[in-house]
Amino acid sequence: MVDNSAFDDIPGTTVFTAERAHQGFPLNQFCMSLMKAENRARFKSDERAYLDEWPMSEGQKRAVLARDYNAMIAQGGNIYFLAKIFSSDGVSFQTAAASMTGMTVEEYAAMMLAGGRSPEGVRSKREGK
Repeated sequence: MVDNSAFDDIPGTTVFTAERAHQGFPLNQFCMSLMKAENRARFKSDERAYLDEWPMSEGQKRAVLARDYNAMIAQGGNIYFLAKIFSSDGVSFQTAAASMTGMTVEEYAAMMLAGGRSPEGVRSKREGK
């Protein structure tokens, strides 16, 4: 097994490793199911019941119900799969990304139009620099 712990030292970033892919497989498969209109309708009519059909962890299910995308990513969710959830909710990628950063949609858009986050600042949690 590969040691991916060095990736955990990057502040503000969750690297989608093979281990996270394995952990998130049921969550990401659930997300892909939302590509079908009938599955979206079933999910929207009783979210918990639909989630219980998937072998996801309770933490993954709670994160979906709360629409806590950062928690979903921490539990193996891939943003491109998670997009199926916010699309099903009628939420844009930009709005979802803004919520994940704690910014307003306008602040997030301005940051991205200005070139994104600055590379200056803390580059290592461990080293604090």
